[in-house]
Amino acid sequence: MASNKSGARKRVTINEIAQMAQTSKTTVSFYLNGKTDRMSEDTQQRIRDAIAATGYEPSPLARGMNAKKSFLLGVIIGDITNTFSNQIVKGIDAVASANGYRMLVCSSNFDKQNELAYIERLLALGVDGFIVQPTAQFKEITKSIADAGKQMVFIDSKLYDFTSNWVKTDNYEASYQAIEQCVAKGYERFLVITAAPGLISSRIERFSGFVDALERHDMTFSQFLLENDRVDADALRAWLGEHIDGKTPTMIFAPNCWALPDIYMACRDFYPLMPDRVGLLGFDNTEWVSVASPSVSVVVQPAAEEGQTAARILLDQIAEKGEIDPHQVLDCRVQWGTSTL
Repeated sequence: MASNKSGARKRVTINEIAQMAQTSKTTVSFYLNGKTDRMSEDTQQRIRDAIAATGYEPSPLARGMNAKKSFLLGVIIGDITNTFSNQIVKGIDAVASANGYRMLVCSSNFDKQNELAYIERLLALGVDGFIVQPTAQFKEITKSIADAGKQMVFIDSKLYDFTSNWVKTDNYEASYQAIEQCVAKGYERFLVITAAPGLISSRIERFSGFVDALERHDMTFSQFLLENDRVDADALRAWLGEHIDGKTPTMIFAPNCWALPDIYMACRDFYPLMPDRVGLLGFDNTEWVSVASPSVSVVVQPAAEEGQTAARILLDQIAEKGEIDPHQVLDCRVQWGTSTL
């Protein structure tokens, strides 16, 4: 980029690069798209020097019109405000940038209509592929992506009954082992606060791991369902009051990471009972759980690695190489806080 007299950055055009390199616009375009087989080394060096001198960076859209690719990736995240999502996006960007791609990131707020609107806009911009953290209804709105012939990778979850590329974590095993440890710590009553699973694998697997761990010890549980993927704080507080007697060691399991902050606040009356008579175990939210008082025990997913893996899968699919396994599972770990024994 060059600067004008006011100090603002001015975009350098391909015509200016051609003039500086004493060659044609077409030759510069060929160079930028890697078509240098019949180009002399002297011409290539002059173009390189012009680009270095000006900081020229080709427009992704213009580049896409020439190469039939936009070098843009559409990324749809459920909630961009939390650290888990931020780390996913950073992971995607690290791999995308290294391969000459840029991201267009959208936050669906776990809303089906938002997802659909973003997909239509991203397709209109000509993105080469999608990385999506799906809602429970996402299967219904993928037809437009398939009809456009675009590749897609699900991140954090996959949709059952839907053939797709995906990267996720070992949700079942992580939940199972964490609940096993909670039983071993002496908790006798278990509560789970969760959204309807739909076809989202992470929700199904975390809930299944929770249930199977308790069944192994012939233990039961009570469930509070989060309607429409929202936390009704008043209703939740009332329900907790009905199920926590202050004497029986009771574990609250919150497997939906987006709901954990509201669930933690709804447990405020029970903070003095933590961790021996009331426990709380959630997922992710590492930006605040360790500094909260009491600090919260969480299963931590390798978010940045998920983003990097999803980007590698998508770029491999776009290039039609087939060199990378399009179905990958990553390991989690438990970060124990003072909300549990």
